[in-house]
Amino acid sequence: MNRITQSAKRVLDIIQERVTGTTVGLFAHAPYPLANSLQYHGDPGLFGPDSMTWPVIGDAAAFIGGIRALIVQAAHAEVVAGVSDHSRYRVDPLGRLSRTSAYVTATAYGAMPEVDEAVGIVRTMHRRVTGISHRGRPYSADTPEMAAWVHNALTDSFLVAYEVFGPGSLTAAEADRFVAEQAAVGALLDADPMPQTAPALAGWLEHHPDVMPSPGMDETVAFLRKPPLPLIVRFAYRLLFLAAAATITPRLRRTLGIRKVPGAITIGRLVTWFLRWSLGSSPSWHLALLRVDAPIPEGLFRRLPPIES
Repeated sequence: MNRITQSAKRVLDIIQERVTGTTVGLFAHAPYPLANSLQYHGDPGLFGPDSMTWPVIGDAAAFIGGIRALIVQAAHAEVVAGVSDHSRYRVDPLGRLSRTSAYVTATAYGAMPEVDEAVGIVRTMHRRVTGISHRGRPYSADTPEMAAWVHNALTDSFLVAYEVFGPGSLTAAEADRFVAEQAAVGALLDADPMPQTAPALAGWLEHHPDVMPSPGMDETVAFLRKPPLPLIVRFAYRLLFLAAAATITPRLRRTLGIRKVPGAITIGRLVTWFLRWSLGSSPSWHLALLRVDAPIPEGLFRRLPPIES
């Protein structure tokens, strides 16, 4: 290897290390939920190595999916009232981001004791989220209807993000499998209804009767446009936000007051490719494969699971 090639490799290694360090730091404001996962040897959790959940949520496209889910969730008048009245996202945005990420990680990749613990934490928090929305309707995050909106928006957003920004296309059957698998998570929260196919899920969200503008929606979307992130990640986040917004259906975009920026999908694909190159796939997926003694695909993972060896 000549000096020019060696220098180029060092530069690329530095870029990968800095992107990894910065990204991991954003999600380090809550305990890692799978720290003891290898103690549950052979436990596949809710899914397993042959599922659609592990590759879909393990890809870098999930960053866009997570942002999209938060935007879509704000379109439900009572759900967003609960967020506005009870969430600490304004004063602790990275804490909320980390806790949400920990829940998704645990339910996707955890052994069953880890899944149960994560769901128990969420259910305890939801019991406290009650109140009256701007239109005078009572709300409770512990009801099947509100749990369904949050869960279904998350499922749909991860799926759409993977289909638009992922490393490959899904067949209709694979997309339906992912939706049906994620219904197992929603069932643990008593979410209802839970559509079982991708088209049914998209249609349920699109035509939900409680989708409407609200003060909480305006506040939440404004925050998601420009959250108080570290300066080094603000530009990248803005590109991911625009990419996420571009995948939302026109009716929901009109309700949310956001627009599809020309070129946002192409830019989102480039940013996602860069994140995939820098970060590799989720180390929690890697950890889950180790736990069940499944083969580790070559070249898929760049980071070790964040546990003590």
